[in-house]
Amino acid sequence: MVLKQQIHFLYTQQVQDKIDACNDFIRGLTVDAQNDAKGSAGDKHETALSMMHLEQEKSNYKLREFLDQKAVLDKINPLETNKIVSVGSVVRVNQLLLFIAVALPKISLEKETVFAISPQSPLGAQLMGKTAGFQFELQGTAYTILSAD
Repeated sequence: MVLKQQIHFLYTQQVQDKIDACNDFIRGLTVDAQNDAKGSAGDKHETALSMMHLEQEKSNYKLREFLDQKAVLDKINPLETNKIVSVGSVVRVNQLLLFIAVALPKISLEKETVFAISPQSPLGAQLMGKTAGFQFELQGTAYTILSAD
């Protein structure tokens, strides 16, 4: 498996794990709320249900965020190569290895650290549409695109 495929696979797996964990948490809250509704009454009960409802809303928001990230990753064909930086590109800039997709936590792969960044981020916006050899400065740091795939 080539580097780009491995990176795409690991990030897709990372986001899917977050989706699964979020779904499990939401299911647990639903079961807890149903069980609590059967055996309690009064102000304390109402407060507990309200707190569970707030947790469920926050979890649903996070779930939507993870599903949006997965949708972006699902649109990327890891077998496609393109020398022009676009969504799905793996770009080497100075000593950084970047995956242009969505902002996600860094991963380690083959003794390298990979940073997933959004094309809307300041660095991502500078890279989009450019090719190897392009130089630019961002926040006082000089960057050179060494390779793009």
